[in-house]
Amino acid sequence: MFMAIAIIMVTSNFLSSFMQTFASAEDTTNSAVTSVTIHYQPAEDNTKDWNLWIWPKDGDGQVFEFSGEDEFGLVAEVDLQGIHNEVGFIVRTDSWEKDGGDRFIDVQSGNDEVWVKGGDENTYTSPPDGEYRNFPSFEKVKVKLHYFRYDGNYEGWNLWTWPYDGEGKRVDFTSEDDFGKVAEFELEKPEGMTKSGFIVRKSADGNDWAMKEFGDRYITKFDEEGNAEIWVVQGTERIYYNPAYIDTHPRILNAAMDGFNQITLETNFPFEWRKWESQLEIENAEIKEVVPFDGNKDKEFTNKVKVKTENKLDFNHSYRVFMNSFGEADVTIGKVVWSEEFDEAFYYDGELGNQYSKEETFFRLWAPTASEAVLVMYDSWDDQTGEELPLEKGEKGTWSTVMAGDQNGLIYNYKVKISGEWTEATDPYVRSVTVNGDRGVVMDLDSTDPDNWNSRKPKLTNPEDSIIYEVHVRDLSIHEDSGIENKGKFLGAAEKNTVNSDGVETGLNHIKDLGVTHVQFLPIYDYRTVDETKLDEPQFNWGYDPKNYNVPEGSYSTDPYNPASRIKELKTMVQELHNQQLRVVMDVVYNHVFAVNESSFHKLVPGYYFRYNEDGTLANGTGVGNDTASERKMVEKFIVDSVTYWAKEYNLDGFRFDLMGIHDSETMNAVRDALDKIDPSIITIGEGWDLNTPLSADRKANQKNAEDMPGIGHFNDGIRDGLKGSVFNELDKGFVNGKEGMEEFIQQGIAAGMDYAETMATYKDPEQVVTYVEAHDNHTLWDKLELTNPDATEEERKKMHKLASAIILTSQGVSFVHAGQEFMRTKYGDHNSYKSPDSINQLDWDRRADFSNEVGYFKGLVTLRKHYESFRMTTAEDIQSHLKFLEGPENTVAYSLDTSAFNDKAKELVVVHNANEESVEVTLHGNGPWHLLADGNQAGVKTLKVYRSKTIEVPALTSFVLKR
Repeated sequence: MFMAIAIIMVTSNFLSSFMQTFASAEDTTNSAVTSVTIHYQPAEDNTKDWNLWIWPKDGDGQVFEFSGEDEFGLVAEVDLQGIHNEVGFIVRTDSWEKDGGDRFIDVQSGNDEVWVKGGDENTYTSPPDGEYRNFPSFEKVKVKLHYFRYDGNYEGWNLWTWPYDGEGKRVDFTSEDDFGKVAEFELEKPEGMTKSGFIVRKSADGNDWAMKEFGDRYITKFDEEGNAEIWVVQGTERIYYNPAYIDTHPRILNAAMDGFNQITLETNFPFEWRKWESQLEIENAEIKEVVPFDGNKDKEFTNKVKVKTENKLDFNHSYRVFMNSFGEADVTIGKVVWSEEFDEAFYYDGELGNQYSKEETFFRLWAPTASEAVLVMYDSWDDQTGEELPLEKGEKGTWSTVMAGDQNGLIYNYKVKISGEWTEATDPYVRSVTVNGDRGVVMDLDSTDPDNWNSRKPKLTNPEDSIIYEVHVRDLSIHEDSGIENKGKFLGAAEKNTVNSDGVETGLNHIKDLGVTHVQFLPIYDYRTVDETKLDEPQFNWGYDPKNYNVPEGSYSTDPYNPASRIKELKTMVQELHNQQLRVVMDVVYNHVFAVNESSFHKLVPGYYFRYNEDGTLANGTGVGNDTASERKMVEKFIVDSVTYWAKEYNLDGFRFDLMGIHDSETMNAVRDALDKIDPSIITIGEGWDLNTPLSADRKANQKNAEDMPGIGHFNDGIRDGLKGSVFNELDKGFVNGKEGMEEFIQQGIAAGMDYAETMATYKDPEQVVTYVEAHDNHTLWDKLELTNPDATEEERKKMHKLASAIILTSQGVSFVHAGQEFMRTKYGDHNSYKSPDSINQLDWDRRADFSNEVGYFKGLVTLRKHYESFRMTTAEDIQSHLKFLEGPENTVAYSLDTSAFNDKAKELVVVHNANEESVEVTLHGNGPWHLLADGNQAGVKTLKVYRSKTIEVPALTSFVLKR
């Protein structure tokens, strides 16, 4: 799920420790902007529309387009409101295809212009291929330099100045202003100069160079007449061309509890750290020692230190730092919550959330960094104030209370006091909510069970028997001619026997007719980006922006204001699919949240639930602004508790983990173990991509570590891209659409990747491999073929499409198809339809009618797969022993399946996939007669033709399946 979610790059109050703005006055800061220029040179074969995702450090991200070009490439000149010392950016497309990862511009050091080359991870502060810009050259420049020292001691300080590549001279400070001392000087160079240099130095006792601040610095920005005015600050290397960036008042930027015996202290100016005893004090804590944060004890001055305390710090106490000249500041909760010691101290293995019975309801909240907590009760979803009930502090950082009587329908939230500030949040464990999910609701879940609710489900012997059909709840029924009454709703997905105006099966009726085994729904939990109070307005989202993880999405219910409706209607949908012999898979997104600062996780235990980089910025391996930290014990517990709740309460049959590679393998194994205790037939699959998140490589739950996660399936992007071409290069081709030399790679995919290189994947069992060619992400297969083969006829593209589906449904592993793939679904070229209108995303039942022959062929392939166990081997050993690849022409893959070890009514099966644009001859090694079961137009278990010769001719772009 690499998709663009607007305004998802957010800052958290946690670790907002590093100063973003320096302002001499508040009104100046509010009106000031930070300007940066980004140059980007796309790769030579580029066909993508690149833009930029830009954010000030710890701030919100937004999209900026390239607005011009120069000799290097594309150019974006960006203004960000406010004064920022560091600006982050990503070169990307709207579908979050990225050229490199997060990049940063260190505006603080004076760099406001950078260069990026396509395919190059480096970010250059000067043109990487040599200077191409024409700078104005001056024979004479005039400079006015303002210098501020926060210690007020200017004695002996002066400047050494020179024209670039010219002779230097001393310049003294000759006046002063409200900022500090002022020096004015002129420099001349007859042959011209583009910049001038200076050093701030101290002269004493006949030694002109007794001390200096930093090394050579250069002034590069002059007006048309060669004049420049700059500001320089003690202890800061940056040259300021705008004094709005400068705060001349020494102060504490941050004081954070980063360990049980450590407070990290940061100031805006350096200080003599060895003299801490005379200038530093902490209220309620005794200081043991102070050391530079970077460990470099050779330097005299620093602006960041570790303050070690004699005794352990206590979350129940408040701490305040007092520092001479720098003022005072409250100590906030910092990196301490990342530590193993924190997990050991506060891991709680009991039940959390509200536990309802008619006699009483028990509430328990985990908030170990809070000093107080209360339950807030409301009379309605939109009440502005509520009644508060204090919670009692309990074991392992929990807070609890009991309310007597039947509390069914009670609306509530929690409030916690952390570092002296109160914050309100929805219960992360809540199972029912008000409209738009802003408040929790106590719910008698038994009362939400539909009539005849039961735990029976369709039989599934092995995971490899699964044929998964991926669909969005709204897409399934919203088409005007779907014949479905409850369009876009859970109940619409449960309607039986529906047809369109031509009498063609639609919705659930169509899915059942296909013969697939599982229906995987895109997110059905409560997500953020559809306003449930405005369902009369057009709105659409895939739903990969979680808000309340354990609650169904309200926009799919007939009444989002009734907290029980969404629960009962989702259960009704699940039950009806079970009645139709279809299992249900839930798409879960525990890898990130919509916005950190909105998240209940962050409000209740700041910093704990999310992964951070060493510099305190949020990790962004997901590409949408934040990564959850599944390696922490209470995050793992939440994920396991949530999955098991859904499995039990909603009787679900499988879970698809979005961006599973963000998680750690230990958590995924804990999920698998928990589900095995409920029902071992519940499948667990996920996107095992190798993502750039700060977690050690051997712990990531990606396909390279599949061998560490038995029983967990990974989407095989190898066979996906091998068949049709890379999803990240829209013109790249694959086996079915014209790329040559792909035979061996396709063979590996057909054999469930058991022989992939370990650098790609370490699959050890076919149930670990999800074989697919198309999903909700990226172009549909049909749209991809229109891009890669624009000169092909529609009939030729149909053959390519059917060839790809045939390979998927005759390969080993778990089969997966995208809704509409059977009728060659188009999204009209939209490769990232996460918020596109219904006209793009809906299942077009008129198209289904037009492509009835192709649907019939697809159904036959499903029947064929389900009929022969040889297509569904359950061990790597079986695949190695019973699947043998045959010699064949170029651009052809042929193999035989020895059926002797299975219950198949055949001696042998042979499959031939011809990707050539002409027919080929293939020689079979066994005696006939050979019965043709699939020929590219028809498929199934009935004989289409009998071959008595060992040589058969396979038409262009066609799959043959034969038995003897």
